[in-house]
Amino acid sequence: MIWNWFDAREAIEVGSTLADSCLQPARSGGRNVARSREGGADVQKFLQRAVREIRPLELNFFKRSKLLASFKWKLLEHGYEKPAAEELTHILLMQLWGSKLGAAARMRSGSAALAARNSLKRVPALLAEADALLAERKNARAVEGFREVLALDSRNAIAHARLGEALCGLGRYHEGEQEFRRAIALKANAPGAHLGLGTLLRAKAEFAASETALRRAVKQSPRDPEPLVALGLTLGMQGRLSETRSCFEKALRLKPRNAVALGALGWLAKIEGRFADAERLHRSALETDPLNPFAWASLAELRRMTSADKDWLEGAERTLAKGLQPHEEAQLRYAIGKYFDDLGQFPQAFGQYKRANELSKPLAVPYDRAARTKFVDDMIGVYTRQRLAQPAEGASDSERPTFVIGMMRSGTSLVEQIIASHPGAVGAGELDFWSQPALKQGQTLRQEAPDAALTRKLADAYLKELSRHSVDALRVVDKSTINSDHVGLIHSVFPRARFICLRRDPIDTCLSCYFQSFASVLNYAMDLADLAHYYREHHRLIAHWRSVLPAGTFLEVPYAELVADQETWTRRMIEFIGLDWDPRCLEFHKTDRPVLTASHWQVRQRIYSSSIERWRNYEKFIGPLLELRKLTT
Repeated sequence: MIWNWFDAREAIEVGSTLADSCLQPARSGGRNVARSREGGADVQKFLQRAVREIRPLELNFFKRSKLLASFKWKLLEHGYEKPAAEELTHILLMQLWGSKLGAAARMRSGSAALAARNSLKRVPALLAEADALLAERKNARAVEGFREVLALDSRNAIAHARLGEALCGLGRYHEGEQEFRRAIALKANAPGAHLGLGTLLRAKAEFAASETALRRAVKQSPRDPEPLVALGLTLGMQGRLSETRSCFEKALRLKPRNAVALGALGWLAKIEGRFADAERLHRSALETDPLNPFAWASLAELRRMTSADKDWLEGAERTLAKGLQPHEEAQLRYAIGKYFDDLGQFPQAFGQYKRANELSKPLAVPYDRAARTKFVDDMIGVYTRQRLAQPAEGASDSERPTFVIGMMRSGTSLVEQIIASHPGAVGAGELDFWSQPALKQGQTLRQEAPDAALTRKLADAYLKELSRHSVDALRVVDKSTINSDHVGLIHSVFPRARFICLRRDPIDTCLSCYFQSFASVLNYAMDLADLAHYYREHHRLIAHWRSVLPAGTFLEVPYAELVADQETWTRRMIEFIGLDWDPRCLEFHKTDRPVLTASHWQVRQRIYSSSIERWRNYEKFIGPLLELRKLTT
C-alpha cells in the first residue's frame, strides 16, 4: 500500500491540464498571453474550477507537491513569464493548504508578498526532504522535490545545484549541466555547483573548462577533500602528474581514510605502472567504503582475472545491487565484462559490455554519420597530392615531432612505448593539440590549407608544447589517435615529421573500442553500427594519406605482423624516424614511464598474440561489424 501513497501520476496530469486551461493561445510579442494576467475575474474563475477538480482527489502532501510542480513547469514550458507563473503557483498552493478562495483576491490587492513569505517558510523543509532522497539515490523523486522548491523559490542556488546532481544521476547530463550553470549564475560562491560542473566537463573531455570550475570549487571549499580529488583527476587526464599527486595527497591529509582520495592515489599508481601499490590503495578504499564502485572497477584493470577472483565478482555485484548513478554503473559493468572475458565466458562478457555502453550513451552527443562523411570528403578535397608535395610557407623544418596514428585500440600505445624506450625519444602520450585549430578554424581549414601566418603560429605553439615534455629528446612521440584526421594539416606545418600508422584487424579494433570506457566525445564507440561507419571513414581517410604524402613520411605497421616479428618491425620503425638502433626498444615492457591510455597494463607486458582474431569469440553478437571483413588495405 505504501507505493500508492507515492503514485502521483494522476496529480501530475491534473496539474498539467490546469496549466493548459489557464493559457490563451493568442500571441503578443512572440510570447503566450495568459488570461489570468488580464484581470482578477479570470483568476477567480480559474481557481473556482481548480478547487472543484482538486478537492475530490483528496491528495496527500506528496501528491499535492507533484501537482504544484507539474502546474508551474507546464506554465513555463508554454512561455509564461516566471514571476507570473510563480504568483499563480502561490495562489494555487494556498488553496491546496486549505485557504479560502478569497486569499487569491487578497493577493491581487496587495497581500501577495505575505503569502509568498508564508510559502517560502516551507522551502527549508522541502529542500531537506529532497536532499534526503538524493542521498538515498532516489534521483527521480529528488528531481521532483528540488523542482518543487524552485517553484516556490526560483533563485535558490542550492536547489539548482542539487537538481543538477539528481539529473546527472538519471543520465540527463545536458539538463544537469544547465542546472549547475544556473546555480553559479545565481551565486558565484557555490562550491557544489562548480564541483558538479567540473566533474561533468571532465567526463566530456573538456579539460580546460573542467579545471577552471574545479579550481573554483577548491578555493571555495578548501577543507573538503572531494574537490581536490576531482581537480587532481582532471589534471591527471592532461598528463600533469606532479600536480595530480599534490592534490590527492593534500586531500588525504585533510581526511586520512577518505575512500575517494585513496582510490584516486590508486588510479595514479596504476598509470605509473605500480600495480601492487594500486591494488593496496584500492583495497584500503574498500575497507572504508565496501561498496565503492570506482575501487571495485579499478581492481579489475590491474591484471588478468581468474576463477580465483570470485570474491571480486561478488563484491562488484553487491555494489551494483545498492543502485548506482549511470556513469558509476557503466564503469563497473565494463569491469565485470572484462572479468568474464578474461575467464572465457563470452556471452556473459558481451552482455555486460552492451549494458555499459547503453548507460554511457546519454552523456554523448549522438554520432552524426553524415557529418563524419562530409569531414572526410573535405580533408580529401583540400589536402591533395599536389598541395602536400611542396613545403608550405611558414612551415617548420623540425624533425622532433613523431606521430603514431591509427584507430584507437589498434596498437598505438604499444608502438609509443617501443619508441619511448629509445634513449633519444620521449613519449608525450595523447596531446590535445591538433584538434583545437581544427575546431577554432574549422570552416577555413576544411576549405583550404593554413596560410603562412597560421602555419608559423601552429609550428611555434606545438614545438613549445613538445618542450614541456622534453627539451633535448631527438624525437617526441604524440600518439593522439585523433591526429589521424589532421595528417594533412600537420604535414603542412611540419613537412619533415614522420607518421607511423597502425593497422589492426578492423573487427578486432572496433570490438576492443566497444569494450572500453572512453570519454563521451568518442560517441561512435558506444554503438556497433556507428563503430562500423566510423571505421569505414577512417579507413578511407588513411588510404588517402597513404597515397598523397611524400615518400619517406608515412609508414604503415600491421599490428599482427609486429606481434609475429617484433624485432624486424621495431628496427624498421626506429630507422624510419631517423634514430640509431638501440636494443632497449625490444625490452619496452621494462620502460618506466606513465601511461595514461587504456593500455597501461598491456604495454608493460611482453608482446602477446592472444588479441589476434579475438572477435571470433563474439561473432554471433557483432553483426554490424562483420561487414568490415571486406575492407582491404
